[in-house]
Amino acid sequence: MNSTACVKIHRKNGVMTITLNRPEAGNAINLAMAQDLMQASIHADQDAGVRCVLLTASERFFCVGGDVGAFAQSLDQLPGLLTELTSYLNPTVSRLLRMNKPLVVAINGPAAGAGLSLSLLGDIVIAAQSAHFTPAYSMVGLSPDVSATWILPRLMGLRQAQDFIFNNRRLSAEQALERGLVTEVVEGAELGARAVEIAEKLAKSAVGALGRTRNLLFASMATSLETQLENEARAIAACGSDEGPEGVKAFTEKRKPEFYKG
Repeated sequence: MNSTACVKIHRKNGVMTITLNRPEAGNAINLAMAQDLMQASIHADQDAGVRCVLLTASERFFCVGGDVGAFAQSLDQLPGLLTELTSYLNPTVSRLLRMNKPLVVAINGPAAGAGLSLSLLGDIVIAAQSAHFTPAYSMVGLSPDVSATWILPRLMGLRQAQDFIFNNRRLSAEQALERGLVTEVVEGAELGARAVEIAEKLAKSAVGALGRTRNLLFASMATSLETQLENEARAIAACGSDEGPEGVKAFTEKRKPEFYKG
């Protein structure tokens, strides 16, 4: 898959890096970017050679959200435009969350609106100290989209999510770390190397087991104890015919397991 004007794709050591690439617009999401993101997510999900996905953005901003300038030019058709945008972004989010491989997000700068939602999707989320987070929807008379109302209560709790969204609060990277929105905060100059280090480490690990684990974690808040126990039992049994034998053998032989030989 080749890079496009709105999204850059790079592959190395089992890691597929997806970079939002409209820096002149704060990496705002227009229809072209939404389409490119959906195509990139399909590729990331279906390509067996991709063992970990790293989502980041170019230059100063992570993503300021939807392209409000484009909205302003289509006020008489705004409902249709918003519906079309979400028709691409929703399956993108679904694939990134449902794929059986880990997702790392490196937040290089401000994230707002739909950009906020994208920034929080990772299993591991690394933020530069310059990053900050704002819901922004109420500023333009819109309600949240792209999973914001699903993921924020899970990460920070319902009451804090209500306060964050209703009062359109801006959180610094450190405040986001305190509230459980991100995993780690680093100096901006260290972000790229740190994110790649984590992504490549995950790519070399038992990706099948990690994929099943992320699915179990996402399902845990919507299933009963008995259902979750059954899901866990099925997942660990599947690992037993996948990467489990190599992991067990390596442990007994006192060596590092070789889950990835790329």
